[in-house]
Formats: sequence, structure tokens, C-alpha cells
Amino acid sequence: MRKPVPLDSLTIAVRKPRTTALAAFPFKGLKAIPVRLTQLGAKTELPSNRYFPALQLWKAFAMTEKLGVMLCGHGSRNRKAVTEFANLSEHLKKRLPQYPVEFGYLEFATPIIRTGLDILKEKGVTRVLAVPGMLFAAGHAKNDIPSVLNAYAAQNNMRIDYGKELGIDPKMMRAAGDRIQEAIDAAPTHVEKHDTLLLVVGRGASDPDANSNVAKVMRILWEGFGFGWGEVAYSGVTFPLVEPALEHVTKLGFKRIIVFPYFLFTGVLVQRIYMGTDAVAAKHPNVEFLKAPYLNDHPAVVETFVERIEQIITGDIAMNCQMCKYRTAVLGFEAEVGAVQESHHHHVEGMSAKECLKCDAQGNCTGLCQDGPFKLVSKPHSHDHGDGHTHSHEDGHTHAIYPHASHPMGPKSMEKK
Repeated sequence: MRKPVPLDSLTIAVRKPRTTALAAFPFKGLKAIPVRLTQLGAKTELPSNRYFPALQLWKAFAMTEKLGVMLCGHGSRNRKAVTEFANLSEHLKKRLPQYPVEFGYLEFATPIIRTGLDILKEKGVTRVLAVPGMLFAAGHAKNDIPSVLNAYAAQNNMRIDYGKELGIDPKMMRAAGDRIQEAIDAAPTHVEKHDTLLLVVGRGASDPDANSNVAKVMRILWEGFGFGWGEVAYSGVTFPLVEPALEHVTKLGFKRIIVFPYFLFTGVLVQRIYMGTDAVAAKHPNVEFLKAPYLNDHPAVVETFVERIEQIITGDIAMNCQMCKYRTAVLGFEAEVGAVQESHHHHVEGMSAKECLKCDAQGNCTGLCQDGPFKLVSKPHSHDHGDGHTHSHEDGHTHAIYPHASHPMGPKSMEKK
């Protein structure tokens, strides 16, 4: 008589390779990571702290629940950027026909995230697989989106499982490499790679872990192509910004500089990068400047999103909490350990991208909105967080101060002389 197979030896069919349940999910007794309070006062628990024995996982797969996908974006004042994000959701619908797929934005555009969740609820979805439409995990992925999702889940008694950002992934590097190659192929002249410098431009955040990921992306691309040199810059918040970085690298003597915006979609910031490149190029006519296209809906980007959604189901969604400034005393950001997980984006939630009247007829950003600071004005209001605590923002609201806001190669360099 054959002996029964122990449950712990069962294998779980994930995409590839096949792994055992206990290998796919952590054991008990792992060192606990401190939890953070959410806006509603609940505690957020990381998947790496949870125990998933084989029997529990087996039952999870056997459950009859209707799954739906929610793609959570930031939003933009630029109509073309909003359209490109919506197109991404269409790609996901084609790749995942078994699930209803909706999308929504934190700010500047509609539909907002709650609207997308309402649609899924109306379609009978009982469990939402929510993914951040973000390259890296900074404040939006760690605070703003989870706060919106937590609040909705509590108010509607709905299960919402949150996935991880796109992050550093071989597929993303392939997409980035293809965009850079497109710029090289379209160049009017031939320049050896050893005579070429690559400048990868990230969004820029007040989160050092997210900023450091841009440097890793740059190194992978630099080494992958074999360029003569590589540097990083950022479109805002941190340093160095694009123009100071370009002025610096032009002194290195390379014949060609490729500027690659490591962005998912177009918008004000991508246009700022291209405009900054043109400004520096005009001062250095002996250097060839190539402006590579951003990622957009490259097939490898779509595949990475599909994988992030699948990982929610398999449980492989742990973020890099070892370098999270909210959980660990990261050098220079010690004061932010244990900060409450909350969002401030409700002030501009649902603001239509059509309110920016300076885009051209096709919705492309003209950069005209950057002649001066774009200031959002919200009416005085108050609100509560569901726990009896209320407060208002009649005098405006504040975020944590970035410790290097006055860096000479950062946002300060954009001040008009």
C-alpha cells in the first residue's frame, strides 16, 4: 500500500520553475518586521511575516471567489499621459481575459481609484488584485495607494490584495534597452559605444531606496550596452536634476550623450527632461545629444504587470523593506521611521487633466505650463479617518520635508535667477 504524500511535499504550479509550498512561502519564526499604522489605525502586515502551510494554500486555490484586477496610477495633467495609462489597462484586459480589469488615478485625472473599485464591485468581484502602476516603491506606492485601498476595503467589506511595484526586473531592463536602441538606430550619425555616455533620468523621490534603484537601472544598461560611461539624473525632488547633470557630463569629452527618461508614460516631467536636454545641447554643438523614448506600453512592460498580478495570487509580493525609510533608520532619514501610512492626494483627487489648457491639440505637453510653478488650490475642508479623529486643511497641508531640498544641483537649481 502506498504511503500518503505529506502535505508539505506538495508542489504549487506557478509560472516557472516549480517550487514547493514551503519554499515559495516563508517559515514561521522569521524575524518580524515592525508594522506601520495605516490611516485607519490598522496594522499593515507584510507577506514575508505570514505563514502559508500547504493545506492553507491548497484551500485558497479551491475557493470559489470572483477575482478582479485594479490598476492604480498616479494621474497627470497631460491628456496624452492619461490616454497612455488607459491603453495599458486595455493591454491587461487582453492578456487577462479571465478577470475584469479596471483602472484609476490618485490625482489630476479621472476615473479615480475608488471609481474603478466601484465598477469591480458592481461586476460581482469579491477579491481585488490591486497593482501600483509605478516603476519603484516610494511614497505613492507605500502610502497613498495603500491608504485609498485600505479605506475602501474597510468601508465596503471587500478583500483587496495589494501587489508590488514593477521594480528591477529583467523584462523591464529589456524594454529599457529596446528604447535606447531605438534612439541609436534613428541617429543621423554612427558613434562608437565607447564614445557614448548614457544618462538615465528617473522621476526623483524623497525616498532614497527608490532613487537608488535608478542608479541600478543605469548600471545594468551601461554594462549591458558597453557604453563609455553612465550617469543618473532626476526630473525633480532630489538631485542632480537634468540640466546640472548634463552640464557636468559634457565636460567628460564624450562624442554622444543619450538621455533616457526611465518613465512609464509621457507628461509634464518627460517634457521637462527633453526641454532641459535641448537647452544644454544648444550650448554644446560639438556633442551629439539623443533623446530616447520612454517605456510606454512595451510588450515586456505589459508582461511585467501580468507577472505582478499573478504574484498576488501566489503570495510572492514582498517589497524591499530592509531599506524602507518608514521601517528602518536609513541614513539621513531617521526621523521618518514609523511615520503613519496616510495619503494627502484626496485634495486633487479627480481633478481632470483637461484643466491644463496648454497641451497641444493632440494632447502633447508643450512645456508652457512650466514657465512658473503649478499651484493647486483646494477649498478649505475637513475630514475624518474613520476613527473619530478629524482635522482640516484650511491653512494648506504639509508633507515630510526632504532633507536635501536646498541642494545646489536639486530643485533649488530650477529657481529663476
